Amino acid sequence: MGTKTISIMDDAYEMLVKSKQENESFSDEVRRVLSPKKRSIRDFMGLLSEEEGDAILRTMDERKKVNLKAAKMRLERLS
Repeated sequence: MGTKTISIMDDAYEMLVKSKQENESFSDEVRRVLSPKKRSIRDFMGLLSEEEGDAILRTMDERKKVNLKAAKMRLERLS
């Protein structure tokens, strides 16, 4: 298998460095991230700050509550 040299912007490089797992080459990382296979939640660890993760979890909880309320209302109308 051959190699290719590519140019990327500094911010993209920093993103790669931050998301690269220990003992993983950049080629391994690109394969892992771009692979069409189903990804594990572990693949995304470290990509978000704690605050960003908390905000996403809060939003998900709020949406669950809204969806549950809407489902209950639909069930009541069917009864």
